[in-house]
Amino acid sequence: MKFLNRHWYNIGGVIAILAIAYLIIDWQQMEMLQRLLLMSFIAILIHQYEEYGFPGGEPAIMNMVLQESDIPDRYPLNQFSAMLGNVIITYTCYLLPVFFPKVIWLGLMPMLFGISQFVVHGIWTNIKLKTFYNPGLGAVVFLHFPIGIYYIYYIVANNLVSGWDWLIAVVYMLIVAGVVVNGLIYKLMPNRNTKWIFDKAEMERFRVKEKNEKTKSKNINDCV
Repeated sequence: MKFLNRHWYNIGGVIAILAIAYLIIDWQQMEMLQRLLLMSFIAILIHQYEEYGFPGGEPAIMNMVLQESDIPDRYPLNQFSAMLGNVIITYTCYLLPVFFPKVIWLGLMPMLFGISQFVVHGIWTNIKLKTFYNPGLGAVVFLHFPIGIYYIYYIVANNLVSGWDWLIAVVYMLIVAGVVVNGLIYKLMPNRNTKWIFDKAEMERFRVKEKNEKTKSKNINDCV
């Protein structure tokens, strides 16, 4: 469990490489929907590696910048809750549709979820950090957006999506975001006394502490 909590995003990076190889090898035998859904799964794995591996820094961004925790190496997000939340979301929401590509609402949900992450990475976090980039934004802009937009174009152009598919996909996304992410990860699981503390290396990536202190200092000077 300790190894998984510390390296789940590295494992995901390896799985992404294997999935890319499979996509290339089996491209001709796969239907377009399945190709797009597998690319979406690869995109979220790369997204997570960008957040936690390289350049990394998501634990510090979430706890120090967005939540302003007094113990950001473990609260409210910790190693275990980060692993559990990301693995559950990734392998349930993104991998399951690859095996059931014709269930449109099942595949539409992760596409919408990926596109919607621009709100967090492209707007909210950049405003808080006063930057133009934060870990995860690259995958959102260059992977989630084009894959998601083309998927939506494809299912609309080929009359594969119904009103019910849109409704179910949106409700499904709101449940995942509200219940799994916000409810489970940030309401039920936070524990100030947890043993699952982020490593020093994980907290120092992207130099979040330095950027955050610089931002706070600038805000104070602007008010003086």
